[in-house]
Amino acid sequence: MGICLPSMVQAKQILKLQSLLSKNRAQVPKGHFAVYVGEVDKKRYVVPISYLNNPSFRSLLCQAEEEFGYNHTMGGLTIPCEEHALLDLASRLQAS
Repeated sequence: MGICLPSMVQAKQILKLQSLLSKNRAQVPKGHFAVYVGEVDKKRYVVPISYLNNPSFRSLLCQAEEEFGYNHTMGGLTIPCEEHALLDLASRLQAS
């Protein structure tokens, strides 16, 4: 069990809301893209394209390329990290 910081809770709520808004897997809002994270059960998140400018997020993309290549059977990008890692990164990106 960890300590939830307000910014992390806010980031989680925003990402969950974005996922709910784009429940139809074929639709992703303009300026966003879908990613799947999680070790066993993959959860889908819709994140802003602006995350691509962040070196930490690009590092996750490099890990995804090494592990999965470019063939993503789920229709979105699969990132090999735990859900809390993406939420932590999202909260840091929103704070800056």
